[in-house]
Amino acid sequence: MNLLLVDDDIELCQLLKEYLEQEAMHVSICHNGADAIEAIKKNTFDLMVLDVMMPVKNGFDTLSEIRRNNDLPVIMLTAKGDKIDRIVGLEMGADDYVPKPCDPRELVARIRAIARRTNQQQNGHSNNLTNGHDKIEQDDVLLNKSNRQVLVNQRPVELTATEFDFLELLLRHSGELVSRETISQEVLGKRLQSFDRSIDMHVSNLRKKLGLRTDGLERIKTLRGNGYQYLA
Repeated sequence: MNLLLVDDDIELCQLLKEYLEQEAMHVSICHNGADAIEAIKKNTFDLMVLDVMMPVKNGFDTLSEIRRNNDLPVIMLTAKGDKIDRIVGLEMGADDYVPKPCDPRELVARIRAIARRTNQQQNGHSNNLTNGHDKIEQDDVLLNKSNRQVLVNQRPVELTATEFDFLELLLRHSGELVSRETISQEVLGKRLQSFDRSIDMHVSNLRKKLGLRTDGLERIKTLRGNGYQYLA
C-alpha cells in the first residue's frame, strides 16, 4: 500500500513512517498541504493521512482542493477532543479521523479497514447486491460497483470511498432499517462509539450530494437512535 503522510511534526512523521513501514506500507511524507497537493498530482497513492493544523496550507484547505477532482481516501489527524475539527473534516469529505496524539496501532487499523473495503469493491468480493450483479438501481439512482460510480438522473455524483460504501449498504437493504452498529462495523470498520458523529456526517453528505427523490422526499430516513433506512 502506498500512503501519503502529511503533517508538519517532523518527529511524529518519522515515528509513524517507521511503524507503518513495519506493517508493509510504503510511506511518503509532506510537511504542508501545498506540497501534498503537488505530490498527489505527480504520484498515485492509495490513501492519505492528513493533519489539520499545518503551515502554508492547512488540512481543511488541502482536503477541499483535493476533493475537487480526486476521491483519494483521507484520514484526518485531529486534536484530541476537538469535535469541531472532526465534524468539519467529515463534512468536507474525509473518510475517517484519528485523534492526536496518534496511537499508531489505531491508525493502522483505520487504514486497513478503508483499504479492505476499497479492495473488496474493486475485486467484486463484497456481499451480494439486490439484483445479483454489479449494479444497483433505485428510482433515479444507479450504483455501479465495478467502477465505483454513482449516477443520479444519469448524471455522475462524486462520492468519497466511505460515502460510496455507505450508500451501497443502504441500497442493498433498501426499505429496511440498517442499524448504526452495522454501519459502523461494515462501513467504518470499527465498533460504534458513543457520541461519534461520523455516521451522521456521512449521511448528511450523502443527502446533499444525492438530492431529493423524484417525488420530492428525502432518500434516506433517520430512525432516531436506531439507524437509517433508504426509502424504497
